[in-house]
Amino acid sequence: MESFDDGTKWRRPARRASVLTVLAFVLLTGLVFALAPEAREADQATSGLPDSAESTTVSAIQRTLPSSGVSPAIVVVSRDGQVLGEGGRAAVTDLAGRLGRFGVGGADLTPTFSDDGEVGLVAVPLKASTGSAKVEAIRDAVASLPGGLAAEVTGGPAFQADIENAFAGADVRLLVATALIVAVLLLVTYRSPWLWLVPLVVVAVGDRVASLAVAAATQLFGYEVDGSTTGITSVLVFGAGTNYALLLIARYREELRRHDDRFAAMRAAWRQAAPAILASSGTVTLALLTLSFADAPSNRALGWSAAIGIVVAVLFGLVALPAAMVLFGRGLFWPFVPRVGQDDPARTGVWSRVGHAVVRRPRTFVAGSVALLLLLSLGAAGLQVGLTQNERFRVTPESVVGQERLAEAFPAGFAEPTVVLARPGAVADVARRASSVDGVSSVRPGAASDTWASLQVVLDSDRGSDRSADTVERLRSSLGDEALVGGPDAQDIDAASAASHDRLLIIPLVLVIVMIVLLVLLRSVVASVVLALTVVATYVTAVGAGWFVFTHLFDFPALDLPVPLFAFIFLVALGVDYNIFLTTRAREEGATQPVAGAMTSALAVTGGVITSAGIVLAAVFAVLGVLPVVALTQIGVIVGIGVLLDTLVVRSLLVPALATMLGERFWWPSHPRRLDGDAEGTTRP
Repeated sequence: MESFDDGTKWRRPARRASVLTVLAFVLLTGLVFALAPEAREADQATSGLPDSAESTTVSAIQRTLPSSGVSPAIVVVSRDGQVLGEGGRAAVTDLAGRLGRFGVGGADLTPTFSDDGEVGLVAVPLKASTGSAKVEAIRDAVASLPGGLAAEVTGGPAFQADIENAFAGADVRLLVATALIVAVLLLVTYRSPWLWLVPLVVVAVGDRVASLAVAAATQLFGYEVDGSTTGITSVLVFGAGTNYALLLIARYREELRRHDDRFAAMRAAWRQAAPAILASSGTVTLALLTLSFADAPSNRALGWSAAIGIVVAVLFGLVALPAAMVLFGRGLFWPFVPRVGQDDPARTGVWSRVGHAVVRRPRTFVAGSVALLLLLSLGAAGLQVGLTQNERFRVTPESVVGQERLAEAFPAGFAEPTVVLARPGAVADVARRASSVDGVSSVRPGAASDTWASLQVVLDSDRGSDRSADTVERLRSSLGDEALVGGPDAQDIDAASAASHDRLLIIPLVLVIVMIVLLVLLRSVVASVVLALTVVATYVTAVGAGWFVFTHLFDFPALDLPVPLFAFIFLVALGVDYNIFLTTRAREEGATQPVAGAMTSALAVTGGVITSAGIVLAAVFAVLGVLPVVALTQIGVIVGIGVLLDTLVVRSLLVPALATMLGERFWWPSHPRRLDGDAEGTTRP
């Protein structure tokens, strides 16, 4: 059979196949855009709670009680720390009368005043399902009050409205910011006026297809997503998709210097790059799917959604991108067009010099790299995990300001009481016992049905404080099996417990998956252990450096609950990508030279593209900072720092130095070739 390189016999069919592939993806994309449904949106209050949590059970039972569909928006009125006086009280009373039209049933509203007379409040009952939509209208109605009075709207609907505002237009902002960053970095990387457009368009379309596929999955499998889930998924698709494109295009350009026919060059490039891309994307996908075992529904939703995104990204990267690239010929690389017979500049470039320097003094580079990682990891001293509701926004919204003002004037738990559910016949006894618990300010009856009755338990401490958590634990211990304890503080406790469970379960599973993938790919126990340890070290260092940044630059009091787990999955799964790209190429080069020479050659030819990929990925994750949500900022910073460390220190210096120190033992037990021990490294017969 005639080879692909011989003559032009295969060019026309190959060109036709490329055109058909591109058209098929265009049609598929159009079909997805036309048929994809709206995504199911998660309830922010309970998305981080396991189904088995006591507070989740309380929320479910509350929805069955009379008036359960009502949630109050609380209007807090004050005059800059001054007593309201008769005129202020009259204004608040008049305001209550005007706000009645917003409430359920239009009932008359009665204001409540603090003991010191400085704060008045009006509770406006809204439908829990649609109340957040009325918050802006209420805020407009209280925007201008007489006599220097000021009002803030807080409560459950107001918090929900502020969360929705934080993510309003998030998809567009993330897409625009991410696309601009990727476009600039691709333009700098390729130094071509149009080459960058091909991978950017392919990845951008893949990102949109992935978002629609996630929406369809939420309807098909019945799970729910929020703005943070879709935002992280989009960033992951853009980052990973660009990484795969950079690796494939770099290998294609390398093969264009060996093959006169571009289709032959792409086929060779695909065969060489695809195993590493599939291994790295498979590692990320499997790592994300471990979140299926998480207790928290929000963790499971992110795992499924992000895994779908990675699958779409690799599908577009390995099928659509090669077909699109070969349609335009070598001129796509202008003005630096690769020609047959040209020397590969990477073989003698800066990364070649770095590789030679590392293998000449491996112990020095190991010591220096480890010292740097240890120094940065010291920033994790005093690390705290767990933010209160008021601390989860980078820009303080009105609902948080109102909540803080309310807490200053009334018992701290007045606006968000703890909920206790008991059987109707035991309500009096449960109320008496709850009132006697240290930390409880008051107990008042709530909605009731034939099977359950609720009690509103006001705590004397702020939500999210250690004292509130201790009070809830005392309530649960005192009431035992006779009552269920839920509400905001109980939800925080259960969410923290679920997050701890998920970290202890998921992190070992991810490490096992990484080890299995490395063992299958490299067939070396030593190399797999070394690479796994280095990515774990990168994670620890990134968390330490990130915590230093958060405490000294952002003044964050703690990491949000999901941040440590998500950062671990992204850093370990994505960080091992670069080591896979390096070591698979080193194993290929190791067929003809010792490990030091193989590492030098692999670093020379992959250094530029991996560095570009790392910078792109770090920059893309930093884009999460455009959203005013602390958790996304923290994930973006930690992952960005970790990717840069992995790209510039671990993959470039530490791994080659460790491999050189270990010598041929690095490949044990399966060597790329058998050495006879001489300095030249001739192969055995």
